[in-house]
Order: sequence, then C-alpha cells, then structure tokens
Amino acid sequence: MKKNIILFLLAAAIAIIPLFMWQDSEFGGADGLAEEKITAIQADYKPWATPVFEPPGGETESLLFSLQAALGAGVIGYVIGTIRTRSKREKS
Repeated sequence: MKKNIILFLLAAAIAIIPLFMWQDSEFGGADGLAEEKITAIQADYKPWATPVFEPPGGETESLLFSLQAALGAGVIGYVIGTIRTRSKREKS
C-alpha cells in the first residue's frame, strides 16, 4: 500500500513539475510541426485530404485527446485483466 502511494506521488510530480518549470511554453502538436516543415520545403503544397471534424478550439481538442487516451488505457487494462484472470483459472 505504501509503495502504491509513493509511486502515485512520483507520477504526479513527473506530470506537474514541468508545468511550473516552463511557464511560457506552448505545447504544440506534431501536426503543426509537420505542417511547418512541409511548407518550408514546398511553399505551394496543398493538402490532399480535409478533416472530417474540426474541433471548435484547443480545449476541445485536448479534451478529445484525453478521452481517447483514457479509453485506450481502459481497453488495455481490460485485456490485461482478462488474460490474467484466464491464466489464474487455468492454474487452479
């Protein structure tokens, strides 16, 4: 139990400390960086695909990304739990 609390506090510190260390930083995504590089290489590039859904703001985009990450973590946890339970049943 004590180990879990220490690990939780360590994980929280790893996530929170950088937010206070770099106050004025902007966390841009890979899409923006890729677009900058492409236009630097070929200024007249036109994308051949358009987004199906464009979120109204950065906050909505962050929310959707977080929900996607949480859903993925839930699926992975469920699969690992199911495999572990099956293996315990087979041993007994």
